[in-house]
Amino acid sequence: MKIDSIVERAEELKEKGDICRMRGNFDAAAKNYLAAIKLAEKLKDTVRVADAKVGLGLSLRAEGKWKEAIKFIHESRRTYQKKGDSQGLAFTLWAEAGTLRIKGDITGTIRVFKESYKIFKFIKNIQGTGYCLCGLGGASRVAGRFRDSLKYYTTANRLFFAIKDTFGIAYSYCGIANAYRMLKDYKSALTNFAKAIRLYKKIRDKVSYSYTIWGLGITHKMIGDYKRARDYLIRAMLLFKKTKDPRGIIYCKLGLGELNFLEGRKANAKRQLKAALYDSTKNSFAVEKCHAKTILSCMDGKIDNECYNRLGLKLRFQGLPFNIP
Repeated sequence: MKIDSIVERAEELKEKGDICRMRGNFDAAAKNYLAAIKLAEKLKDTVRVADAKVGLGLSLRAEGKWKEAIKFIHESRRTYQKKGDSQGLAFTLWAEAGTLRIKGDITGTIRVFKESYKIFKFIKNIQGTGYCLCGLGGASRVAGRFRDSLKYYTTANRLFFAIKDTFGIAYSYCGIANAYRMLKDYKSALTNFAKAIRLYKKIRDKVSYSYTIWGLGITHKMIGDYKRARDYLIRAMLLFKKTKDPRGIIYCKLGLGELNFLEGRKANAKRQLKAALYDSTKNSFAVEKCHAKTILSCMDGKIDNECYNRLGLKLRFQGLPFNIP
């Protein structure tokens, strides 16, 4: 095979990986990225190798395999640093920050998103700046800083409108909705979730759409509409199973477990919560493990918020239902 055709094939495989990843087909994405890496290594093209490795890391991350993901992302980061590639470096920092969020290192997540944001802003990459703001919005919400979260997502939303990035607009609407939910402004939350859903349906996004459906479920749980909450959480669970997202499945188990407890099915509730605790421990998801332990402690009659303190999160729950961030 001639060098030009190897380059073309490597690029083609990487692009296929990107498309599969965007569609939520992470196994197929990983296969394409691995094939692209193999060809790029043949060419000794370190930048192409790094590009495909970040994609591979993001695909693994989406399936909850954050330990493997961070290894590939770090390898790419070193390459971009050596080459002085600011765009690549900013992107890997953004990918690393999101991976740390899945691990449950929220302090690290915020720090690395800020590093990425600085570079994207310096090189005037509006899209990258917007996604860093969304990352900071999500991490701030989990940290218990809800007003900061709303501010970050609202700023990102304005940027995405300016560059007509439909996915970014939808993603930031979902973040705005969740920030309002945490601030107990459920009417504004539902309005913004509806805006996100309209756009996600238009672009046929499965991955982020699933989290929007989950957010709707939790909002309805908080306003006492348990039937609707259950319907949304079951729908979200089926979508998460399709995309093989263990974190999403855990969040649905937490919500459904709470609903069962609130509706008097206590044995069933505990079974689901214990399954969520087992899954989050197995996958080393620190924040989700903390949610499961705290809800279980509440069901046993004594709320223990201590594990949030250990993770540096300003989250305090008084009783069921929990407004999980």
